[in-house]
Amino acid sequence: MTETVEELVQRAKLAEQAERYDDMAAAMKKVTEQGQELSNEERNLLSVAYKNVVGARRSSWRVISSIEQKTEGSEKKQQLAKEYRIKVEQELNDICQDVLKLLDDFLIVKAGAAESKVFYLKMKGDYYRYLAEVASDDRAAVVQKSQNAYQEALDIAKDKMQPTHPIRLGLALNFSVFFYEILNTPEHACQLAKQAFDDAIAELDTLNEDSYKDSTLIMQLLRDNLTLWTSDRLETNMLSHEFCPRISFNFQLSTNISDLSYSPVLHSTLCNVNRKK
Repeated sequence: MTETVEELVQRAKLAEQAERYDDMAAAMKKVTEQGQELSNEERNLLSVAYKNVVGARRSSWRVISSIEQKTEGSEKKQQLAKEYRIKVEQELNDICQDVLKLLDDFLIVKAGAAESKVFYLKMKGDYYRYLAEVASDDRAAVVQKSQNAYQEALDIAKDKMQPTHPIRLGLALNFSVFFYEILNTPEHACQLAKQAFDDAIAELDTLNEDSYKDSTLIMQLLRDNLTLWTSDRLETNMLSHEFCPRISFNFQLSTNISDLSYSPVLHSTLCNVNRKK
């Protein structure tokens, strides 16, 4: 018997509590494929699910790549590490392609509000960025698609959203990480992060109580990255902060995108990514 959207959402919530994120993603994929615009709750569940699923592979890839580089003296061990890295890369690629298809076929085209469209375009930029982290032959094309999605989201955000809006700030944070990590252009990364931080500071007194906590958290991450990126004492293993949906801070968004049965929450935390030289 086919499950209803309500049943699938409940299944996703149970899977999240059990930390079974593959099950959570599968449930929310089915919800998305129903073809209706997602509520804030459903959107956040989808984002959290796939962020954890892909995050596990990104972490595994970094560990295996490091091991592969450290076993240069042993051809057999290096070959085993290479084969395992390729396996993880394929899993990561499949997950990202899954998300990108959902975004292109269902989510972006159905997004009615600016906040929702920016959220999905940022998500598109994120998942192309994850592909770029492990891409080889087609990396340039993947990088360009990531940049295009981020830029489109930023254009809409600047026109339709307040500088203090958590989604706009999260976009600026991740786009600046893209410039630093993927394009290796720290000057662009710092410029974008500083502009977003300064614009938000200028309007900090307009923040309502509901979004104050998350907006100021993301502003702190922007400032932390600026400090990291401009420091003269950087080490190759330093980490950049990225906006990623994993932990709920239980606050209500100031602007509801659709009618909800409960107060929507914005999921955010630190997501560490290795800094590339």
